[in-house]
Amino acid sequence: MSCAANFRKQISKGLTCSPRHGLLAKRCYSTPQDAQEKVLQNEDDWHTLQETRARQKHIMDRFSRLGSTQSRDNTWQPHHGLHKPPPPKDLTLSSLVAAGAHFGHSSSLMNPNFLPYSYGTRAGITIIDLDSTLPLLRRAVDVTRAIAARDGTIVFVGTRPDLRRVVNKAAERMGSNAYSVGERWLPGTLTNKVQLFGPEVAQTQRVVPDLVILLNPLANMHVIRECAISHVPTIGIIDSNVDPRIVLYPIPANDESTRTAELVAGVLSIAGKEGLERFREQQAAAQAALQRSQRKRS
Repeated sequence: MSCAANFRKQISKGLTCSPRHGLLAKRCYSTPQDAQEKVLQNEDDWHTLQETRARQKHIMDRFSRLGSTQSRDNTWQPHHGLHKPPPPKDLTLSSLVAAGAHFGHSSSLMNPNFLPYSYGTRAGITIIDLDSTLPLLRRAVDVTRAIAARDGTIVFVGTRPDLRRVVNKAAERMGSNAYSVGERWLPGTLTNKVQLFGPEVAQTQRVVPDLVILLNPLANMHVIRECAISHVPTIGIIDSNVDPRIVLYPIPANDESTRTAELVAGVLSIAGKEGLERFREQQAAAQAALQRSQRKRS
C-alpha cells in the first residue's frame, strides 16, 4: 500500500499521521475564519497547523520580555504571611501597613498609657504609630534571638481560633525549643507545676519556659500573671485598648488582625531559628576545640 493510500485510510478513521515521525494522533485545530474545531484533512492542513504554532511561539518569544516580570513566585500571596514571613532584616513599615497593624480600637476605648504609641485618630479609630512599633518589634526580635542562642525554650500563645495555626507554625519553625498553646492555657502550668506535672518531671525537666510570646494578651491575663510570678519575660501584641505595661516587651499593633499576628509570629520565630543555628555553631566550635586540645595532650 502506498503512503498516500495509507494516509487516506488514517484520515477516514479520524486520525492523522505526522509525515516526519509517523505517529498517529488525533489532531484538531481552530481556523481563524470560523473558530471551529476541525479534524485535519490532509498534509497541507498538518503543515498549516505547524506553521501557526511556530508563528505563535515566535511572537511569544519576541514580546514576552517586554511584558511584566511578575509571577506567583516573586509577588505577594495570601499564604505568604503564614508560610513565608519576611526575615527580620527585611522588616519594613510597608509590611506592617500592608498587614493592617496600624488600626487600633475606638478612640473612646484607648488606654491612657497607650498614648505614647498613638499617632492620632481618624473616623473615631485610633491610629497606631508604626514608627514606634517597628523599633519595638526589632527589640523583641533581638530578645528572641538571644534567648534561642542560649538554648532557651519559647512558648507561643494564641487562643483565638484564627491564631491556632499561626502559633503552631511558629513553634514548628523553631523545632524542639518552641511550644504552642492554641486552645486554652491550663491554669497553674507555671505556678503549680509540681502537682500538675509531678515532682519528678518538675525537677528533672525544663517546665518553665524562658520566654512567652502572646498574640492576644488581653484574653490571657492569667498567663501574664503566672509569667510575672515565675519571672518569665513576655512579649505581646498590644492594641490601643490595652495597657502596654502588662508585658515586658510590648509591640504596639492591631491584635485583632490575623495578618499582623502572622507577621509578628513569623518574624519572631525566624529570629528564634537564627538563634538556634548560632547556638549549634557555637556548640560545634566548642566541641572541635575540645577535640583539638585532647589530641595535643595525647
